[in-house]
Amino acid sequence: MTQLINFAHRGASAVCPENTMAAFAKGLELGATGIETDVQMTKDGRLVLIHDESVTRTTGAKGLVQDYTYEELSKLDAGSWFGEDFHGERIPLLEELLELTKSHGTIINIELKNSIIQYPEMEKRVIEAVSHYKMSEQIVISSFNHYSLVECKNIDPEIRTGLLYGEGLYKPWEYAKLAKADALHADHRAVLPEWVTEAKQSGVVYHPWTVNTEERMKALIKAEVAGIITDYPDVLSRLLQTKGA
Repeated sequence: MTQLINFAHRGASAVCPENTMAAFAKGLELGATGIETDVQMTKDGRLVLIHDESVTRTTGAKGLVQDYTYEELSKLDAGSWFGEDFHGERIPLLEELLELTKSHGTIINIELKNSIIQYPEMEKRVIEAVSHYKMSEQIVISSFNHYSLVECKNIDPEIRTGLLYGEGLYKPWEYAKLAKADALHADHRAVLPEWVTEAKQSGVVYHPWTVNTEERMKALIKAEVAGIITDYPDVLSRLLQTKGA
């Protein structure tokens, strides 16, 4: 059986400020084999890794990501809100994460944050960046905007995509085939073992989010999901090692 992907959610966000290079590096140190991150676009079209459309929560500054140039954004402190040890951490570029993980073989789940704000040509720019680093086989692109994921497949039919959604989607593996998606990035409460099996029979895998308790991790490992997105990659790594022992 293929090894389950241990996705560090926004990096090791339980112990580091989310979506920073410190969080990504720590995630790898704690045993993550995947990194989940969020992409927004600056005023001058740079791809930056931050979850919120606004910079306020993680930097204390005002305004939207799309209203800053990258030079302006790069001067903001994205670490101090989490702890003084992280003072000076920046909002990174997508390219910085690709540089960090390319040689590790890490699977990168890039969530396109284009549901609230429609960033022009985001799909094209992300795929171009991935192609530049020759990392297409290490990438899964996800979004709550499923039209955007179809556009990704139109641009590059080989790029893997994952449909983000909450609960209540009926037979999502059938819907996934309609959208040409490879994975279901479901709220973990919307994942049952029998659904994992049925999806797998249709060639679709599950990468549930955000799974932070050992009990739920164990249940999903037993259900044979393909990946788990967690704030605690160290806990998941230990469970996977125990299972393999």
